Amino acid sequence: MAAYGLYSHIASNKRRSVALLIGLFFLIYLMVFAGALIGEGFIMDHLPFEQIVGRAWRDLIVAFPFATIGTAIWIAIAYRFHQAMIDALTGGREVTREEQPRLYNLLENLCISRGIPMPKLKVMDSDALNAFATGLNEQQYSITVTTGLIKALDNDEIEAVLGHELTHIRNGDVRMMVIAVIIAGVVAFFAELFFRMFFRSGGSYRSSSSSSSDKKGGGAAAIILAIALVALAWLLSIVVRLALSRSREFLADAGAVELTKNPDAMISALRKIEGRGELPGATSAVMEMCIDNPREGFADVFATHPSVDRRAEALVKFAGGRDPGPLVPPAIEEEEPGALPEPQTPAPASDAGQKPAGPWNVPLPTGAAAGSMSDPWGGRQN
Repeated sequence: MAAYGLYSHIASNKRRSVALLIGLFFLIYLMVFAGALIGEGFIMDHLPFEQIVGRAWRDLIVAFPFATIGTAIWIAIAYRFHQAMIDALTGGREVTREEQPRLYNLLENLCISRGIPMPKLKVMDSDALNAFATGLNEQQYSITVTTGLIKALDNDEIEAVLGHELTHIRNGDVRMMVIAVIIAGVVAFFAELFFRMFFRSGGSYRSSSSSSSDKKGGGAAAIILAIALVALAWLLSIVVRLALSRSREFLADAGAVELTKNPDAMISALRKIEGRGELPGATSAVMEMCIDNPREGFADVFATHPSVDRRAEALVKFAGGRDPGPLVPPAIEEEEPGALPEPQTPAPASDAGQKPAGPWNVPLPTGAAAGSMSDPWGGRQN
């Protein structure tokens, strides 16, 4: 029943995510309508407000296919180049088993234990403790880990972090987030463009509207409505991105525990990462994809991730883990790439028995068992 409940939550999250993405497309058309209001408000400011709105609505119908095609082209470009742009921002580089044997083996063993393709493994040179997954399809999926996280966490904790990011890929969260960032980027781009153009031409509009004030047209009201719609679209695009990001983190934590059978390692990893994940130079879109985002908005309303306290509490309640409270990673001296430090033990073994062995002890899927996995990246495994 526990597994059924987890996969039911995953399916429900996917349905909500699709609905939210449809909502983002609606925001693009809302922006087009606001632009039509602006144009009609400036040109036909002598007409009554109702007529200006009607003309703007007809403009939206005419522009609808062009807006759809333009958005599709934007998504296609981002689909092809988004990974290169993220790597350029973060400095992530792909590594091999020879360069990072410890990290590579941990990820490979997790993938072997579930019979799923192994994503690309990348390392980012940063003292921050963080990791994130990106990609839109099996050929693009990758997991990026900072060098600071590799040094500060032991094998079990790193395995939990990799399991967390691998779960994002398996659940389709990464694809959803990338598409959401792309579409929200369209809304933010045109919102900024609109406000820049409006404030630069505001003086000329005020002078023209004052000279024709005797006409008592509805241009001013139409423009005020357009400003409100643009601001609303921009705000809702942020809210949708936050909703997608927050809802997926609890499920990814649970998925990591399902992969590793070690809730204590997931909790201790989160406690060590807590507040130490700021990636210098990374955009807010990249930070939203990370396992922890220390950037918070006003009164935590615009925080993209649940707090570590809430995530640890959920793992204690539903996975039987133990929360050691806030942790400070031990100071680790510089070591050669790929070196295997002595594993640390964040918590004593439970009374019920010792900690479960890592996934490298799980037999490889062969024969019919391996062949039964028709869609290794999605849904429940056989």
